[in-house]
Amino acid sequence: MKLYFNILLVILLTLSFTSCKDEIKENEYLATEYGATGDGETLNTDVLQNLIDSLNQKGGGTIVFPKGRFLSGRLEMKSNVDLYLKKNAVLLGSTNIYDYATVVDKDHPKAGKTDDLSKMGFLISNKAKNFKLYGEGMIDGQGLGLALNVDSLHHTKEKIDPRYNYRRMRPNETARPKLFLFMHSENIVVEGLHLRNGACWGLCFDLCKNITMDNLKVVNRAYWNNDGMDITDCTNVRITNCDVDAADDGICLKSYYPGHFNDSIYIANCTVRSSASAIKFGTASFGGFKNVRIENIKVFDTFRSVVAIESVDGGIIENIDVRNVVAKNTGNAIFVRLGHRHGEKPGVIKNVSIKDMKVEIPFGRPDIDYDLRGPEVNFFHNPFPASITGIPGHNVENLKLENIEITYPGRASKGMAYVPLWRLNDIPEVIKEYPEFHMFGELPAYGMYVRHANNISFNNVTFILKDKDFRPAYVFDDVKELSMTNIKVVNSKDAQIIIKDSEAINLDGNAKALIKEIK
Repeated sequence: MKLYFNILLVILLTLSFTSCKDEIKENEYLATEYGATGDGETLNTDVLQNLIDSLNQKGGGTIVFPKGRFLSGRLEMKSNVDLYLKKNAVLLGSTNIYDYATVVDKDHPKAGKTDDLSKMGFLISNKAKNFKLYGEGMIDGQGLGLALNVDSLHHTKEKIDPRYNYRRMRPNETARPKLFLFMHSENIVVEGLHLRNGACWGLCFDLCKNITMDNLKVVNRAYWNNDGMDITDCTNVRITNCDVDAADDGICLKSYYPGHFNDSIYIANCTVRSSASAIKFGTASFGGFKNVRIENIKVFDTFRSVVAIESVDGGIIENIDVRNVVAKNTGNAIFVRLGHRHGEKPGVIKNVSIKDMKVEIPFGRPDIDYDLRGPEVNFFHNPFPASITGIPGHNVENLKLENIEITYPGRASKGMAYVPLWRLNDIPEVIKEYPEFHMFGELPAYGMYVRHANNISFNNVTFILKDKDFRPAYVFDDVKELSMTNIKVVNSKDAQIIIKDSEAINLDGNAKALIKEIK
């Protein structure tokens, strides 16, 4: 009998060992078998980087992280080397800033501005191809601890941040590592992971091609200026089925490099919560953005805009298609701004379509429950309308709004920076200012303010007031070729459309009935 049990034990152990071995497929390498320790305390940077480099030299492979907490400093991804994090596997970022070296690339084009462009990251790549980060595990940058250590080193004068933000008493973005910083890289897949707690921006792609991000849970609100995703001058990008919760902009398209573009971008089936804007083009807008499609987006508890489209550094924005967006408890619905902050001449915004959008605007601040909230506007204000604005001599062109419903809270008070209609010229142009929905101060419309625009179309657009507002629904100032069809205002009284210094106006009967004056 004893012999029988011994034989049975050997068989069970053999089967167990075989089963474990079966989990590691051909061309997969278990991190713990190559010296990595998942105790959350042992620094694995050298072990993991050596394994990445070794697999790259032999043609590629997949590093598998089993259950555990694997602490590391900066890791550089290499071509054909994947990271697979199993369920309950956590790749932890070190909280020691000396574990993050700056990425140096002499071939990198000159950025239009560098005051917020960190060149540090937890996971980085430079000129790598064909790599994937995936699984059911987590990558956690431990951003709060890391950022506070950066702050402490500045105040002890051990590591001075020359751009330290003394107004808000925190290190500048350039002194803090991003969660991902992938540069000049191609064919990147990030899939299935829980990604969180960068010390700066989250998933950052800079001058990359062929990016796929799918089924990700991104929580990047450990510290200030924490965007969720930043796509900078990249080509052929797909962001689908992602859940983003960010202390700054949620999904942000940026363009820092004159002559380069974000081109062929697809964002779909995502949920965004942000203490800034949910989906944003800019603010950096030196090259531009073209051929972007955004659809099936849910937004909630977001302080600033649902969609912000901004060209203020000379960039060209064209062929933008946004559709099927639902937003609740969000501070602003649509913000389209052509300004001239940087660049030899103003940029261009043209051929933009926004359709099938439903937004609810609260009276109070929508991100009140955030532990880290974006800076409040500089004055107490009435709820702001959506806006589409260019600057004198440079108009926003060819913009269509269709099947839009926006619910506004009303309750605006004339005692708060009241702008009567005869003072429309007093609304500042603020041509060189940072673009944001509150940049003009009080606006004279509760629903939509349009200035310096050409060929603007509204079809089946409804504004609903929960309470009365002294302002009209629409104000148009210096608008050429305006078309309004099937326009509705609910719970509003008196005239609701003001048109000033505009021409080529095409309004259906319903819209004509809402006009107060045309000058």
